[in-house]
Amino acid sequence: MALSMTARMFSGRALLRLLVFLAIAFIFSCTLFIWSHPMIINSGGASVISHHNAGGGKKPATHPIDTLIKKAGREYHRLMAKETTDLESAAKAYRYRRGRHPPPWFDKWFKFAQDHDAVIVEDFFDQIYHDLGPFWGVEAAKIRTQAKNFEQVVSVRNGTASQKTDKPRDWMNIWTDLTSTIAEWLPDIDVPINVMDESRLLVPWDDIDQYMKAERASRKIVPKPEVITEYAGLQKLDENPGEPFDLEWHGGNYWENARVGCAPGSPSRNVEAATNFSGPPPMPQGFPERSYEGYVMNWTSARDPCLQPDIRESHGTFVEPISQSTSKFLFPIFGGSKLPMNNEILLPPAMYWSDDPFYSGGEESHGGPWEEKDPGVMWRGAASGGRNKEDTWTRFQRHRFLRMINGTAVQMAEKHSNGVSQNFVLSSYSTYHLTATSRMDLGTWLNSIVDAAFVSLLCFPNPGNEHCWYTDPFFQTKPGKKMQEQYAYKYLPDIDGNSFSGRYRGFLRSTSLPIKATIYSEWHDSRLVPWVHFVPMDNSFVDIYGILDYFIGTGVEEKDKKGNVFVEGAHDEQAKEIALKGQEWAERVLRKEDMQVYVMRLYMEYARICDDNRDRLGFIGDMG
Repeated sequence: MALSMTARMFSGRALLRLLVFLAIAFIFSCTLFIWSHPMIINSGGASVISHHNAGGGKKPATHPIDTLIKKAGREYHRLMAKETTDLESAAKAYRYRRGRHPPPWFDKWFKFAQDHDAVIVEDFFDQIYHDLGPFWGVEAAKIRTQAKNFEQVVSVRNGTASQKTDKPRDWMNIWTDLTSTIAEWLPDIDVPINVMDESRLLVPWDDIDQYMKAERASRKIVPKPEVITEYAGLQKLDENPGEPFDLEWHGGNYWENARVGCAPGSPSRNVEAATNFSGPPPMPQGFPERSYEGYVMNWTSARDPCLQPDIRESHGTFVEPISQSTSKFLFPIFGGSKLPMNNEILLPPAMYWSDDPFYSGGEESHGGPWEEKDPGVMWRGAASGGRNKEDTWTRFQRHRFLRMINGTAVQMAEKHSNGVSQNFVLSSYSTYHLTATSRMDLGTWLNSIVDAAFVSLLCFPNPGNEHCWYTDPFFQTKPGKKMQEQYAYKYLPDIDGNSFSGRYRGFLRSTSLPIKATIYSEWHDSRLVPWVHFVPMDNSFVDIYGILDYFIGTGVEEKDKKGNVFVEGAHDEQAKEIALKGQEWAERVLRKEDMQVYVMRLYMEYARICDDNRDRLGFIGDMG
């Protein structure tokens, strides 16, 4: 009997322990679920849960942006360790990196650069050699003749610049003016100009590969006695200019024309163009590919459509550009921007050289002290990016970005569409672990920190700029803001329009923080370090919430027990540091003087590839 009572008592205690264990396990599971799927109370009092199972894993101990900032700082210091301050070191760095002697008159270029306080790092000029490299596989005489006979050409003869154009064009005037400021130091050249917004040359990758093999085979440090130190000039070409070359300009689907410029085996090479542009574009439901915990790690790959087939469905360049006229022939045409698969030769964009305050805010206007700025986000611009139509507007990048940072649009998507809007799809709240959404819903937070709107809707066919029957339900236009007024805000996103954004240099030179997304390359890319001089953003924009959360936090000022004011989750000092480092750096390497230095070097190299003696042309004045 005693044994039976003991057994019953033991069984009761065991059962109690089991029940306690199960209760604890249940509470833990509920807590974990709520942490991963936070119940958010929106401004209207209704509860909202994002159900998209994107899964970013548990919140990291160190924020990924902290890691990226540190890594970028090391990269910047490695880059600056290569700076050269005398002619001999600069020429040595050139031969090491390029595999041949510098071009003739390299000493004149170096003196000009030094006289204008330029930062000289050989890596800063990598874009020149990327652009000109394939032309070593084309006969010099062919390049000269093609350039001479193009419709729009900036020329230099005997130290004087001039232009030839089919009709008056502002860009031609600006690039001619830039060339004229350095013409006295230049050899004779003819520079064909792309006057369109969109880039035009789409040479198949296999052809470029063959041209680059020829370039690599031509690299040689020619013995001093064999070096020719003067350009031949273009007098014979002027006497016998030859005939215009038929570049067979054509239209067609831009993606189909462009993807042949991608390397075999790249993700986009064999992906056909999209035909259905209804609804939101494909968007990552977790972290973007090749990102570091959701944030841009490699700026080159983040901009490359060859690595991201989905861009063909989410960027106006590939949905429907405003104008299209492309050629598959390698031709020496110069322009202000291009895609990674394009073959233009990059110049500083005309609007960067222009004094138009629409793009710069004025050469002397950069914004006030960081602490006096509005702590929010400012964006104004046109609904450009291509020809948006009733059945395609949901695939255009600017339309998507504005809806994604519009709190009301986000709230509508969460309340009524399970996170799916007309032109975007929200990720799970658990993907980026936002501090702000632990205190309020995403839409309420965005409405408190963002001022973004179109100034014109660019409807097609266009009944007027302010209204568009198919986008009026989703966008309300606002008056434009001058660049000087935009500088009063801390955060300035910069999004592609019909090609690159002409405001980027102005943003970099301001005391505000640029947040940049693009698929276009520019002349200055080799001298800017993301996470040091600006904040990079994925072209899907899914990381924008994480970026703003890291820098702005909840956006609500609070006081701690000692009375100190703080904003939960904010990294304002890091934002200030990047903004001011970017401005300081832009004032050192993106000045008009730096454009002159870059273009002088570019034109000297271009003159060499147009010379029949190019394999022996070089500068050896540093060699004794």
